[in-house]
Amino acid sequence: MVSIPFPSRWGIDTSVGGRPVVRGTFNINSILGNKLSGTINFRGSDIPINGYWDESTKQIRVDSPYASYSGKLSIFDDPSIRIRHLILKGRLIMKPPSLQAGEHGTWIATTNTSLTGTPTISYDLPPVGVFLTSTEP
Repeated sequence: MVSIPFPSRWGIDTSVGGRPVVRGTFNINSILGNKLSGTINFRGSDIPINGYWDESTKQIRVDSPYASYSGKLSIFDDPSIRIRHLILKGRLIMKPPSLQAGEHGTWIATTNTSLTGTPTISYDLPPVGVFLTSTEP
């Protein structure tokens, strides 16, 4: 069964109102039960995030002081290089005190782990974000 690794560091890319915002890092520090905590960093300062992870549906919901994020985990295994790409992808809404409060957008966060065991078979190609936002070499 695939789950979110923690602690883990993810590359994140967002767009709000159809415009790219900025690339950053999304850190998951802990998951206790279904409660998740970590940080998000777009401009050099870690911003705390707290939320929920539902293992059975692979859905995540986190809040920062500036935005609410919801999304779903998917994976893409590349057995030729023994890498598992983990992909969190979903929607966001900006909150006050952000100047973009009320605007909606999308986000994608990715990280890689070593592929141990049998790869998960997928016939779909992953989104290009898997390769553009990863924090791993």
